[in-house]
Amino acid sequence: MNLEISIDDIEALIAKQLDHIFTYNRETEGPIMKRAVNLALSRCEQCFSLTRVRSKYYVRNSEIYFNPFHSRQYAIFLYYLSNSIYKEFPESGTLADRVYYLNKVLNGLDLFYEIEMPDAFFLDHPVGAVLGRAVYGELFSFSQGCTVGNNKGVYPVIGSNVRMMSGSKVVGECRVGDNVILSANSYIKDTDIPSCSIVFGSSPNLIIKSKSESYFV
Repeated sequence: MNLEISIDDIEALIAKQLDHIFTYNRETEGPIMKRAVNLALSRCEQCFSLTRVRSKYYVRNSEIYFNPFHSRQYAIFLYYLSNSIYKEFPESGTLADRVYYLNKVLNGLDLFYEIEMPDAFFLDHPVGAVLGRAVYGELFSFSQGCTVGNNKGVYPVIGSNVRMMSGSKVVGECRVGDNVILSANSYIKDTDIPSCSIVFGSSPNLIIKSKSESYFV
C-alpha cells in the first residue's frame, strides 16, 4: 500500500495526538502501538481494495493509497486501530478507549472498538454518525448524521451492500436485506426491509420501492 507518510511518522502522529488530548506513555505503550498500527494498516489495505470503486482517494498511481490527513481514511484507520488493540493486546489497559475517543474528537464518529465491522465498509462523511452493536454485512456504507441503534436492547441485522444516506436511522429489531438504500432522513424502527429496495419515510409509514439487483452494482 502506498503511504502518504511513513509508518514511523504515522505512529509518531498518533502518539502526539493521544498525548496532547489524553495521555500516552511512549515507553510502555509504544511497542503495542507499533504492532497495532501495522495490523490496522493491513486491514485498511484490504478494506480500501474492496471499496476502491467508491472513492478516488483510495488509489494513487494504480496502488491502494492511505493518507492520514484525509479524515475519511483516518476514521476507518482509527476504528481498525482501536479494534485491533482491543482484540490482540488485552494488556493495553485503556489504550483502545483512548484511540476510540480520538476518533470521536477528530472525526466526529462514534464507532466503539468492540463492534465488529466487516472487512469492507465505506463512509462518505463520518461527522455525527453513531454506529451501535448491530450486525453489519459486507460493503456497508454510511454518511453524516446516521444512526444504528437499539430498541429495548435489540439491534438491527444489516445485510450486504446496504447504504445509509445522510441522516438516516435504523433502530431496534430490524432485518435489512442485501442491496438496500436507506434514503436521506429515513427512519426505520422494528421493521424488516426486503432485499433490493430503496426506503423512504419513517416507521410505521415507510415507502419501500423495489429495484433490480443490477441497480445496486
